[in-house]
Amino acid sequence: MKYTVLSRGDEKSNAIKETIVEHLAHFNFEYDDKEPALAISVGGDGTFLENFHTYVHRLDSTAFIGIHTGHLGFYADWVPEELEKLLLQIANKPYHIVEYPLLDISITHKDGRVDEHLALNECSVKTPDGSVVLDVSIKGEHFETFRGDGLVISTPSGSTAYNKALNGAIIHPSLASIQVTELASINNRVFRTIGSPLILPSHHPCTLRPTLDKSFLIAIDHMTENHSDIESITCSVAKQRVRFARFRPFPFWKRVHDSFIADKR
Repeated sequence: MKYTVLSRGDEKSNAIKETIVEHLAHFNFEYDDKEPALAISVGGDGTFLENFHTYVHRLDSTAFIGIHTGHLGFYADWVPEELEKLLLQIANKPYHIVEYPLLDISITHKDGRVDEHLALNECSVKTPDGSVVLDVSIKGEHFETFRGDGLVISTPSGSTAYNKALNGAIIHPSLASIQVTELASINNRVFRTIGSPLILPSHHPCTLRPTLDKSFLIAIDHMTENHSDIESITCSVAKQRVRFARFRPFPFWKRVHDSFIADKR
């Protein structure tokens, strides 16, 4: 089987990567960072996201697994102390595939250019200058005009990331949906927004149309770019899904508990 390993780059993560490569070579696994069947990340969630975007064009062929050496490893099933066990599992046991929904982002510019992206966690829309003013449509119908610091559109698995910090709901990834969460909206007797997160099903795309001609900071997972001359930004549940390689059960709510509650006993 072809595989690749991405390290966060610190001494501990690099050492784990070297151990993985050394041991899997004994089992005749082929290291291939072009067309891997298994993409292993060693680090935190940032490393996992980087690995995902490296192989986002191979979602039908590449499965992902993470080893947690960072501060928060929501996507990581394994810790360094379990490395030997994991390597034996990879070498001797077929893995089970678990699929999670992704976010499709389509950015249309006024000159007709369209940028297409996929996000594992979320897309956020802000501006470097003043407040964001966006006409929000759901399923083609105008819903509201948002004024504030920005909007965050997240996947179910990404609902535990930026969305959670904004008091959005945590959504189980078996629900093919997206969540739209406000960032410091302006609400007074003149301007009004819904003021609550919106959970949209797969057949309800959300379109944002700027009312002012200004530049926007659009972040897709860990990557931020400045865009100008934007006509619209459409977010929906993607047709593609991310594939996780599971060698043991790791229920979503246990993952949430271990990441954010973690009983101290």
